[in-house]
Amino acid sequence: MGEKKKAKAIIVGGSTAGVSCAHALISAGWDVVVLEKSSQPPRGSPTGAGLALDRQSINIIESWLPQPQLLQQTTLPLTIDQNQTADGEKEASRMLTRDEDFNFRAAHWADLHGLLYNALPAEVFLWGHLFISFRTSGDNTSVTVEAKVLQTEEIIEINGDLLVAADGCLSPIRKTFLPDLKLRYSGYCAWRGVLDFSGNEDSETIRSIQRVYPDLGRCLYFDLRTGSHAVIYELLSKRLNWIWYVHQPEPEQKGNSVTMKVSSDMVENMYQEAEKIWGPELVRVMRETKEPFINIIYDCDPLEQIFFDNVVLIGDAAHPTTPHGVRSTNMSILDAAVLGKCVEKWGAENIPSALEEYQRIQLPVASEQVLHSRRLGRIKQGLALLDRKPFNPKTASAEECGELQQKNMPFFSNVPLSVD
Repeated sequence: MGEKKKAKAIIVGGSTAGVSCAHALISAGWDVVVLEKSSQPPRGSPTGAGLALDRQSINIIESWLPQPQLLQQTTLPLTIDQNQTADGEKEASRMLTRDEDFNFRAAHWADLHGLLYNALPAEVFLWGHLFISFRTSGDNTSVTVEAKVLQTEEIIEINGDLLVAADGCLSPIRKTFLPDLKLRYSGYCAWRGVLDFSGNEDSETIRSIQRVYPDLGRCLYFDLRTGSHAVIYELLSKRLNWIWYVHQPEPEQKGNSVTMKVSSDMVENMYQEAEKIWGPELVRVMRETKEPFINIIYDCDPLEQIFFDNVVLIGDAAHPTTPHGVRSTNMSILDAAVLGKCVEKWGAENIPSALEEYQRIQLPVASEQVLHSRRLGRIKQGLALLDRKPFNPKTASAEECGELQQKNMPFFSNVPLSVD
């Protein structure tokens, strides 16, 4: 065989899925360009928050980094997955489940993105470039993307062999092929925030939260109430990540985002509601967090296909999911790795075969994980399911509590990565 043609991929979206895909395709010998509408890389802690990386994602990321040890240095261990009913120190908490073999690591989104982005050649990313449209050639062997350079308003065209839609759960590219697809609103939103307590380690807020949650720094805590639940865990650099899931009518969406800006009145109302439900230690953490925000929680019934000619969906564009199974980031990283292996195996001249194999490997895994995450969210939020009564953390049996554990996720420890 002669030398394989060096192919070019155009990736739309520069978040975790896009930056991961850039690594995977470069490792496969491809040229890559990433179009991202943000004007520059994220600095500090923007509206992003904590995430949990599973062992497979950790191994994949380390394979992409020239200094693999940096991943360990920018994350904290999550060795425990614990579900409890807790009400701070005023009421004894009841342990529902505790898994001490939970081999994940906690990262802040901006830290992980920075690690992956800084390990790429600088010319790969085109910041401040807004995707407008694409067209494929008549024989589907090439694709042309039109984008607007936001700083100058100039319209440019980029040609490539493959278009990767890493453009999120509201994916405009997916809408081209599936115009009638509707996301499913879960019935609840998530208030989120990250408290930076550096310099305040000895404050009463931090001392009290550490008394009530003694394993912060290695534990993923889920606090359950009837009809609601919250999450709290520690991130590197003295930060606490918290989430509170709240039932409410579907908010009106503005723009292409599932993150809502909130008013000071909304924040104050959230504090007051939290005080009725959660212990004072957790409420104090919420109150001292700068700029809490709301994520609207959506998912989507599994798609029947995730590629169309030489356009392929990855990450949340391929399988919008709720966060309850901590899968979104992990699925994005795995999508990228599998896509990279497939195109490396089949070569640039056989892109349809590569995408067929990517779909064959990833679609069944993602479909099961999305549906399991949906179910887990409904259980933890006390919502009805066809096969069980609403979960009540105060009266739940040991068997019912067992369903809360992360390790029940399909393919939890053995996601297929190998390409035959």
